Amino acid sequence: MKKIYFWGVVFTLAQFVFGCAQEHDHKGRIPLVGVAGKFLYQDDLQAALPLNLSADDSVLFAESYIKNWVEDVLLFDKAEGNILDSDKIKSLVESYRKALIMHTYQEALVKQKLADEITADEVVEYYEKNKQLFLLDKPIVKGMFLKVPLKASKLSDVRRWYKRNTQDAIEQLEKYSLLNAVTYDYFYDKWRPLDEIEALIPNRTWNADSDYLEKNRNVELKDTAYHYFLHIEEYQGKGSQKPLDFAEEEIKETLINLKRVEFINGVKNDLYHQASDKNKIIYYYLDSNE
Repeated sequence: MKKIYFWGVVFTLAQFVFGCAQEHDHKGRIPLVGVAGKFLYQDDLQAALPLNLSADDSVLFAESYIKNWVEDVLLFDKAEGNILDSDKIKSLVESYRKALIMHTYQEALVKQKLADEITADEVVEYYEKNKQLFLLDKPIVKGMFLKVPLKASKLSDVRRWYKRNTQDAIEQLEKYSLLNAVTYDYFYDKWRPLDEIEALIPNRTWNADSDYLEKNRNVELKDTAYHYFLHIEEYQGKGSQKPLDFAEEEIKETLINLKRVEFINGVKNDLYHQASDKNKIIYYYLDSNE
């Protein structure tokens, strides 16, 4: 009902503006506000609207967005009329446009060409030679987290299963979770930041003890609504060496960056020679016989 109210307000505003600007061809789009020959359309506002806002917050956001848009248009219009050296502005805009296009193209090339060329051996070699660069700034863990309603069935079985990293226990938990769990997070196969996992558990009792989960690998807590089960299979503390599988993506990015300059220079050189071979480059200053 509230969403209907929000879009009803927007639609009413759009009808008013549309009635005042019928001489302008909006190409089927619905204008919400017009100023200095510029228009803000309903689809522009809809694209900017954050997800999951309440109807009241949506109305407040829309009002603020429209006001800011109008102020920006008016400021730009005023500034444009008072900037004398517009040719310099146009030159700067064109330079930025060219730089942005080249950068976007270069990044696409780098991702397309270099990412696949980084081998596993290169990653391992760089890791082994630069271990001092790969130290954890916060703990990471592997394990399992489960959240079930306070009155869920078979809690005694859950207490037995969640502590075991066995195929049978994991299968039992997965089957159980399909029918009973509010949250089931399996991360035996990948490292996760500990604070990311801790955020799933309210009213933690170990906040003052940074090493609590290194010493207590099985934790069960409850509040007025849920049971929380956490099993830590592997733990790496702050300041310790990053495991290779955790550092792998970071190393790949580093290797790509190291190769980036050489690669881009090679692309530029190839383009130059191709254009030169096809006589696409004309050096006018070399044509003079004076």
